[in-house]
Amino acid sequence: MRIRLEARPEPSRLAQWLSPVVATAAVLVIGFALFAAMGKNPWEALYTFFIEPVDTLYDLGELLLKASPIMLCAVGLAVGYRANVWNIGAEGQLILGAIAGGGLALAFQESESKLVIPLMIIGGMAGGMLWAAIPAFLRTRFNANEILVSLMLVYVASLVLSLLVHGAWRDPEGFNFPQSKLFSEHALLPNLLPETRLNVGFLIALAAVAAGWLFMRKSLPGYQMRVAGLAPAAANYAGISAKRTVWMGMLIGGACAGIAGVGEVAGPVGQLLPVISPGYGFAAIIVAFVGRLHPVGIFFASLLMSLLYLGGEAAQMKLALPSSVTGLFQGTLLLFLLAADVFIHYRLRVVRTAPHGARAA
Repeated sequence: MRIRLEARPEPSRLAQWLSPVVATAAVLVIGFALFAAMGKNPWEALYTFFIEPVDTLYDLGELLLKASPIMLCAVGLAVGYRANVWNIGAEGQLILGAIAGGGLALAFQESESKLVIPLMIIGGMAGGMLWAAIPAFLRTRFNANEILVSLMLVYVASLVLSLLVHGAWRDPEGFNFPQSKLFSEHALLPNLLPETRLNVGFLIALAAVAAGWLFMRKSLPGYQMRVAGLAPAAANYAGISAKRTVWMGMLIGGACAGIAGVGEVAGPVGQLLPVISPGYGFAAIIVAFVGRLHPVGIFFASLLMSLLYLGGEAAQMKLALPSSVTGLFQGTLLLFLLAADVFIHYRLRVVRTAPHGARAA
């Protein structure tokens, strides 16, 4: 007797939408058991991790602030993922966007023009798209694997940023710390809520969610990309260009990640530092799948991922837990989501085998 996976004739649409909820509940159960095993009060630990980080107006502002770059990156990635264009390098594209936008902020340090921020956003888009264009070109020209190329470029982008803040762009009055000058007031995003750090970057992220929905559901290129992802053979027969699909998927993801990078350096950071992002580009991959590659689902999944970041910080300070607990929860969430997907599309079937040496009936 053996067990095998058998494809379901028609996967349940309701189960597909409920699986992120089930995966989240499973993460809570694992967290409960994990905290108990570490000698912590599980209820107190869960409260510290999931409730306390959002119990004031300032904390809610922090939740939305951290969700904004994740949301932007995830929407851009989802467009490509629907077409089977696997951009794994949003983190590097975010960094290049931050470099491009930050470079413009430093170039116009003395300017009081209101056009500085729009120029930074355009520059950030261009930087992210440029970095995404490298794996797109190598994929369409030499059939290189865009997963590996985009991932390796993350580390190149990080080294480029480190080179700049340790060298040409280092603040001469910064006591030899690897950082650029602080941006001028006209190069910083305006705040949305008094007494919080939430800025208009959140509105930009909401606009990206709306634009992503319109593109994927109401535009011809979005429809063509969905067809290319669901039925590549049919897309090829219909004359939908595979190369064009790759370029669109990569460039849209790069543009969104680049804007997210500008939102970071022109928002809570206010300058260029050796580390711009704590891994938002990688977290966005999880968010895209938890949100079912749908902009509305991505919005709520971004809030959940932001809560995991805030909860991890609170757990470090109040429970003396290691910083890796955040990554543990993120990875567990993705693991349970993928496991749920397996059982949505397949079911277990017990196959009886004939005894050794006997002929099957």
